[in-house]
Amino acid sequence: MIRRFWPAMTWAILILILTGVPGSYFPEVRSFWQWASPDKIVHLLIFGVQVFLIILGFKPQYLNSKQRFKFVIGATIITILYGLVTELLQSYVFIGRDGNIFDFLADAVGAFLGLLAYYLLKMKKILHQNIN
Repeated sequence: MIRRFWPAMTWAILILILTGVPGSYFPEVRSFWQWASPDKIVHLLIFGVQVFLIILGFKPQYLNSKQRFKFVIGATIITILYGLVTELLQSYVFIGRDGNIFDFLADAVGAFLGLLAYYLLKMKKILHQNIN
């Protein structure tokens, strides 16, 4: 069972490494209006992939619909909390990094986009199975 979690765990480690790299390597965003900067797009993508990999690791298709809903929401919350932890680590632990509320918001939005991607792909698969 733990084997299914290797992609999500590996991705989480990659996120931790990327968030620990000194800040001079990344552009700094100081306002909400710079939201669509490359930095925010990266946050959206990496946390979207994280929630997607967590959901796939648990194979929620084996759960009933009520259990599956609770599970995918839990996976999304875990990913959002992980985004908060990475921002706190940047503020208080990592040298040369500063946590940023806008980065955290991008992490959270990315988690929800990963959840949306999971459901869209799941619906596409269901629709494809019904056609054939």
